[in-house]
Amino acid sequence: MGASLRRVVGSLPLLLATVASSPLPLGQVPHYFQNSPFSRRQLPVTQVQKELGELVSEGSLIFGPEDPAWTEATERWNILAPPTIQVVVQPAQESDIPAIVKYCNVNNIKYLARNRGHGLTTSLGKFEGLEIDFAQLRGITIKNGGKSAVFQGGTYGGLVIETLWDQGYVATTGSNECVGLTGPALGGGHGRLEGLYGLVSDNIIHLNVVLADGSAIGVNASSHSDLYWAMQGAGHNFGIVTSLEMKIYPREVETWHYHNYIWTGDKLETVFEELNKFHGNGDTPARMGVNFGQISINTTISETEAVLWWSFVYAGSAEDAERLLAPFNAIGAVDEQIGDVPYPEIPGVQGTDAAGGSCNSNVYAVGTVLTKSYNATTERELYEHFNQQIALYPELIPTARLYHEGYATKAAQEVNPALSAYPHRDEIHLMFFFAAVPQGSDLLAPAQAWARHAWDSWNAGEPGRRPATYVNYAAGLEYETLEAIYGYEPWRLDRLRKLKAKYDPTNSFRYYVPIISDRKREAADAGDMH
Repeated sequence: MGASLRRVVGSLPLLLATVASSPLPLGQVPHYFQNSPFSRRQLPVTQVQKELGELVSEGSLIFGPEDPAWTEATERWNILAPPTIQVVVQPAQESDIPAIVKYCNVNNIKYLARNRGHGLTTSLGKFEGLEIDFAQLRGITIKNGGKSAVFQGGTYGGLVIETLWDQGYVATTGSNECVGLTGPALGGGHGRLEGLYGLVSDNIIHLNVVLADGSAIGVNASSHSDLYWAMQGAGHNFGIVTSLEMKIYPREVETWHYHNYIWTGDKLETVFEELNKFHGNGDTPARMGVNFGQISINTTISETEAVLWWSFVYAGSAEDAERLLAPFNAIGAVDEQIGDVPYPEIPGVQGTDAAGGSCNSNVYAVGTVLTKSYNATTERELYEHFNQQIALYPELIPTARLYHEGYATKAAQEVNPALSAYPHRDEIHLMFFFAAVPQGSDLLAPAQAWARHAWDSWNAGEPGRRPATYVNYAAGLEYETLEAIYGYEPWRLDRLRKLKAKYDPTNSFRYYVPIISDRKREAADAGDMH
């Protein structure tokens, strides 16, 4: 995608702005000393190209909606409530980003950083302004004799996995190869290597961050250590990460073993009972990276009764993996797929590669929770409800699913929870309902009601436990509280708000699951637009 995007844009010189080294004409007042030349609803592309083009490095691209590159540069996975983008800037150098932010501040332009566009939250729909797209910043540099690597802000899962694997290394990433690296890391970052090495955020050594005032700072355990804490779990609220240094690890095994099952609905209780035994209280075998499962319709088996599809992957031999999977082998599947492949091929095996549905842009209805265990009674109710809903809304059959993620969490749970902003280390399972709603149909409301039903049922299935939501899956729904997302301990949100006042007093970073909604600022913005 990135390569083709640069080729397309590069063929349109009239729509691209690069650095102009010539001085301002004699007597002309620099734009940063002038009054704001345009309002939020008036953002002429040609004016931004001319003015900002003088401030950024050669090769930086600035274009508007008429450009053929626009669609790829602004595409998002969930287009239910997308941001309103007026101009796209694709910086050629990390050093361009402070200049872009300062330019936006002087000219009263809102800005939003984008890597791969996978945020679910409807809070993004409140944004209108300039997008900083990281398509040209995808460098990966191995350093410290192979103990760490520096990843620019535009890197993403598949690129990281393949690049490191080819050189004999692995790193913690999210589980989907088309999703960015930095975005998930700022919210914790669950992945297949979590049992061995922890969350993605647990592996961050250093971040290069541009703050809301345009200043560029280094953030680590000894420099801005308070912000370092916040960036590991709530980082979207504090700045733009232009690059980060993370731990990497030697490639210990040449192949991963996978085993995919399809079970009919009558096996549901047995499957979930065995899953609870398998995961215990977070003591899943560390090399059993993740099992993904879903309740969905497989029309080759039944068009009216959902099945259970489950996929297990193991960083090691088939013999060792199958010994652990013996209880699931005994259940009796209607279909199985077994094999051994290099790690970069695992996303394809589990349906999280670039060709999978989780990389396709659409309007999605979503409801997502975190839980400590599975409740088989709840899952049975959800299964029966699923079949009822499919009968009512057959148009949702291709995409509707109740999805279950069960990561090995050993290394992540060994980290002191007070050491980072990520609040949910005691939770084991990520579950969500989602369905792609055909655009122009009247199915959004029933699909959202279905998502709410799943959310209510999963939470009711753990009486005495408060709802929890993974920030990277948060959908911006009214029943997702800040405490559920950022932690119920009062000191967590209190500390985050104090750090927000220190590092982003203007609340410029308020569009991705914000810890402060800033209604007064939003009201002022609305007044300025008239």
